[in-house]
Amino acid sequence: MTAKHMKKILSQLLLASTVMLTACETKFDLDIAQGKTIPVVDAWITSAPGVQQVRITETTAYTGTAPANVISNANVTLFDLTSGDSYPFAFANNVYSYDPGSTNSIGVIGHVYRLRVVLNGQTFEATDTIKRVPVIDSLTVEFKEAEFGDEEGYYAKFHARDPEGANNDYYWIRSYRNTLTTRIRDNFAINGAYNEDVSDGIKFIPPISEGITRGDKPFLKGDKVIVRIASCTKRSHEFLDHVDTQVNNGGLFAKVLENVGTNLVNVSGGDLKILGWFGTSGTSFAEIEIHE
Repeated sequence: MTAKHMKKILSQLLLASTVMLTACETKFDLDIAQGKTIPVVDAWITSAPGVQQVRITETTAYTGTAPANVISNANVTLFDLTSGDSYPFAFANNVYSYDPGSTNSIGVIGHVYRLRVVLNGQTFEATDTIKRVPVIDSLTVEFKEAEFGDEEGYYAKFHARDPEGANNDYYWIRSYRNTLTTRIRDNFAINGAYNEDVSDGIKFIPPISEGITRGDKPFLKGDKVIVRIASCTKRSHEFLDHVDTQVNNGGLFAKVLENVGTNLVNVSGGDLKILGWFGTSGTSFAEIEIHE
């Protein structure tokens, strides 16, 4: 059999297979129960100066496409258990916020905070502590040609060192392009690496320090690279890692989706449940504009 004949036969088989697969295709309209609507709290207080915000929404149907409904009738208060100060959050523009002034911060490293949410006559509380955070010494960028599936462009790296001592330090690293509303990557670290009780006081290892650029869309000339390191308690770090795993869960080896936990407790003893998380972070920022 000649190569020409073989190629013709393979083409015919491919066409026949496509027709068979198309013919066997059946569409189903799934009738999925709507389920209960549950409030969701998104509250993360940081040491950064300026406005701090808390968002409270409702869960939506699994197949729904509409934005989550905003809950506007809650009473939200933040308590600094270390200093004794309290901060009432006011609702406006779909969020609860407190503004201490553009140069002032209500988040202090080392302080313990309690968030209290009163909703429909029931009270929910959670506590967290703002942990220490390292300073980002600098950012560097390097132009790289396309290779191994990564595109041509500028690749950034941050330079920082995990502080020594104090057991384990947990970090949430996020990078941005040009503004704080354009997120690029999220990474998580423990003591500048990945595991507990292994390293201490080291520079952040390359997979983390260099993991602030997306290989399919690296930075371009004229872009501003912004990097934030946020400290976390162990519980908040585990929550963030769990969320990240669920959001990026997919592919051939995807795991069964799991419910993400909450640290908000109904202290009034009622039967109303609430989802979400209250976390706190010390924050360190650095930025560089690419002129090369």
